[in-house]
Amino acid sequence: MRTFQIAVLPGDGVGVEVTDEALKILRVVQTRMKSVRFEMAPYAVGADAYRSGQDPLPESTLAACREADAVLLGAMGLPDVRWPDGKEIAPQLDLREQLDLYRGVRPIRLYHEADTPLKRYRAGEIDLVIVRESTEGLFSTRLAQRPHGADEVLDNLKVTRAGSERVFRAAFRIAGQRRKRLSLIDKANVLPSMVFFREVFDAIACEFPDVETDRLYVDCAALFLLQRPQVFDVLVTENMFGDILSDLAAGLVGGMGMAPSADIGDDCAVFQPAHGSAPDIAGRGIANPVAMILSVAMMLDWLDHAETTVAAEHLRAAVERVLANPNQRTADLGGKLSTSEMGNLIAAELEQTWHA
Repeated sequence: MRTFQIAVLPGDGVGVEVTDEALKILRVVQTRMKSVRFEMAPYAVGADAYRSGQDPLPESTLAACREADAVLLGAMGLPDVRWPDGKEIAPQLDLREQLDLYRGVRPIRLYHEADTPLKRYRAGEIDLVIVRESTEGLFSTRLAQRPHGADEVLDNLKVTRAGSERVFRAAFRIAGQRRKRLSLIDKANVLPSMVFFREVFDAIACEFPDVETDRLYVDCAALFLLQRPQVFDVLVTENMFGDILSDLAAGLVGGMGMAPSADIGDDCAVFQPAHGSAPDIAGRGIANPVAMILSVAMMLDWLDHAETTVAAEHLRAAVERVLANPNQRTADLGGKLSTSEMGNLIAAELEQTWHA
């Protein structure tokens, strides 16, 4: 019997609500397992913990995340809860940096033509993955203190050869398992850091001759994502560019409630919906749990056990079947289902179609 330790960080706002649905799905998955068990331990972290006088990411929780086989995170941060210097509480970024989760993997898939503002696309015709370098880039100086009374503030865009090489290799491997096409997204026509980023990419590309490559400036990539998203397979980019393009791409398939993500290192990984804590709808039971549930599927793949890999396939298929009916939608997609009702539909579909 293989037991996987899962650290559960519900966090803030709707993170708590969508995490409940993720655990509901994992309990169904558990009933189908013959040689795998999940032990799920919850931890209080985030802006709400800070507001109540606690550490938003205690060292004990960070240690538990290091020791866990995977981390399941709901959402963290609240716009009105900030550090004294004005920056928002963001323990999810601390996790990326402390656990060296250098590749942010963000799949984007259209499940029904009714969900996209680009009305000429059908289910499956938008299907891409954004791979975001998550420990360097423009985020690298986020902890720097702004000089008091300064009339000028500089943020450094950090690019290292080692950091770039590892995220490029990861992106090439993902592309090799898909349609074998990788697009580098940079701003090498303007920024010296991006010229270097491209040089490293070109060198690593020689290691993967079976993967076709192209190179696009980030502004051009934003345009093409709107005009012809079907041409993209895997995109790899810098931290800030990946942050922005991920939200744009999510909008093509229904919004942030449809966008799963994973922050992955060599030894640790955190799985979470790409959306934030959405305090404006928190507590109303209307948040879309699909992104969180699809993040669970990514976690099951990461665990890399024969049974969890099969479970991930069944879970994605269950989500696809539920979403094939355009009447089965939460409020963000124009529907009337509650968070728990959508979770119940996917759990029921999984139970009915996956026979142990």
